[in-house]
Amino acid sequence: MNINGLEKPKPPAISVLARLAGIGLALALATSAQARDDKKTPIAIPAQPNAITLNTGPLPGATTPESWHSQYGSVFARNVTVATLTPFLPDPAKATGAAVIVAPGGGFRTLSMENEGWDVAKALADKGVAAFVLKYRLHQTPADMAAFDRSMGEMFAAAARQPRPDVKTSIAGLGPQLADSRAAFALVRQRAGEWHVDPDRIGMVGFSAGAMLTLATTLAGEDAKPAFIGLIYGPLSPLAVPADAPPAFVAIAADDPLFANGGFGLVDSWRAAKRPVEFHLYEQGGHGFGMYPKTTTSTGWFDAYARWLGMHGMLKPKS
Repeated sequence: MNINGLEKPKPPAISVLARLAGIGLALALATSAQARDDKKTPIAIPAQPNAITLNTGPLPGATTPESWHSQYGSVFARNVTVATLTPFLPDPAKATGAAVIVAPGGGFRTLSMENEGWDVAKALADKGVAAFVLKYRLHQTPADMAAFDRSMGEMFAAAARQPRPDVKTSIAGLGPQLADSRAAFALVRQRAGEWHVDPDRIGMVGFSAGAMLTLATTLAGEDAKPAFIGLIYGPLSPLAVPADAPPAFVAIAADDPLFANGGFGLVDSWRAAKRPVEFHLYEQGGHGFGMYPKTTTSTGWFDAYARWLGMHGMLKPKS
């Protein structure tokens, strides 16, 4: 099957994702009542003819080459050493001029390219919004799948013993990823005319670790300046919100074991700063539901997000 120039294997109908979120934090979660196949299977790197290499260069010190695998009927990338941006452009007849940079999650050690990247971008393009999937550089992990699993298990154990860093500390460790995000915004603005994008209406949506990167881009991205942001099952710690913070859409499941048990300080911070924020707390969904079809109401997050975009005028051309 070819999706906007991306060759991918045809997945079985599975609705579970192992997600990795936050710096140094990861957790494999099973959240579907359906039968599931959680075995990681190495696959060839999919053809990505539309992917544009960003100008941030190779990951310093990287020795392990990029690899991909399938799991839970979805496609993941590991050991990304060179960042790319893949456009998913809407039919010109329905294009609104708005754009969204999509940041998949994966604990900065893997990327959920399909469930939190390509599928999200396709859904946005169908709404007339230009979407750009950011494949940002990752922390290196063992090339061998068994060794990778062992390394992740060790990280789980270490994370359980250590307090979670605050948002400011976490952002400070995102040098390469933040550079990739800034480069993505610069590229979209540079080619805005070609892609029929309004440079002042470029937002960002991120999932788990991608939500952390979205926050980093908002708070420390300098010239990136997202016009609006979506934070999907990301960290919710309170933080200092700038006076010009963009409108934010926040969604998480109440049974998310990573980020749903520490309060909703981030939402409170946005409100205290008198900046627009919409918050969806779903009763069930676990972590990493993304675009997987599930029986929980968390599956409706994208429809809610699209209505929110419409409320902010992003689903029609700028008057």
